[in-house]
Amino acid sequence: MASPPAFRGARGCVTIPPMIQPLGPSERERARALVQAEGLAFDLDLDDLVGAYQGGELVAVGARRAGVLKMLAVAPAHQGGSLLGEIVTELVRLGSAAGHDAFFVFTRPAHAPSFEALGFTLLATQGRAALLEWGDGLGRWLAASRPLVRDGANGAVVVNCNPFTLGHRHLVEEAARRADTLYVFVVREDRSAFPFDVRLRLVREGTSDLANVRVLDTSRYAVSALTFPAYFLRQADDVAAIQMELDLRLFARRIAPFFQVRRRFFGTEPFCATTRAYNAAMLRLLPALGVEPVQLERLRGSGEAISASRVRAALRKGELEGLEALVPPATLRFLRSPEAGAIRARLAAGEERHA
Repeated sequence: MASPPAFRGARGCVTIPPMIQPLGPSERERARALVQAEGLAFDLDLDDLVGAYQGGELVAVGARRAGVLKMLAVAPAHQGGSLLGEIVTELVRLGSAAGHDAFFVFTRPAHAPSFEALGFTLLATQGRAALLEWGDGLGRWLAASRPLVRDGANGAVVVNCNPFTLGHRHLVEEAARRADTLYVFVVREDRSAFPFDVRLRLVREGTSDLANVRVLDTSRYAVSALTFPAYFLRQADDVAAIQMELDLRLFARRIAPFFQVRRRFFGTEPFCATTRAYNAAMLRLLPALGVEPVQLERLRGSGEAISASRVRAALRKGELEGLEALVPPATLRFLRSPEAGAIRARLAAGEERHA
């Protein structure tokens, strides 16, 4: 987006628009006041904070954290002009210089048209939040995935696999029997004990014998707690529920049709309350969005559901014996290898970021 030209004021004189500039730590209280005056919460988790002054007054502000733009606020007297676009342009420039090629905005649905006018694409919306993207990253990700697409009544599984277990293998096998092609989407977000590249590799190795299974990553298109900023919501809003619904609407409206996915499979969840809530959201929302939710019973071993958390608990205690009852051969080989040493050490030290 190009910078707007200077414009003529009421008396015909040329008025120079406020310049967008970085805001230092000493200016954060001014930024906080403007953000909060616009009904938003100020969030210090940021990489860049920029703003614009006019007559000594801070009249616009915006921030970036990785590929997410947030806290975009313009003083009422300056709304409707070019300032929002200028703030966004500068944040995109800074983010591009930092290596990002697509940018997201989470906002209230009523504000979505303002961002669409700036070149953003609406990815998903629900009653209290909308997700938009600048840079067509979704289109590029789908285009790159086109060689994997097969015609048919296809299914999908979305998994973290921290690490890949016999429970995951059972879910994939059962789902693959019920689909022409099964797409296994591995969540890219790296908050797990096992890094994404390891998780993706173990899923691929652990399912390589299943002819109708295709394994790929979710790229940036699994809305996560890490990317979802709740700064624009009232404190009483159910942030987790909104995040889940946006994620499911994005999957059902934009991803499932591309891969011809008619069913989404998932296992019962006896341990994690958050995953149980997500399962309930799938059962409630997906049918109206054109995707059939199919919940499959978890595989059990020694009377207890097999889970990645059981594997990590064993590793935390240094108990490598007995893991063959919980994980496929490829995962077992990795867990016993020197490559897994750093992961075992982090788990033993209690350094685990995601269950």
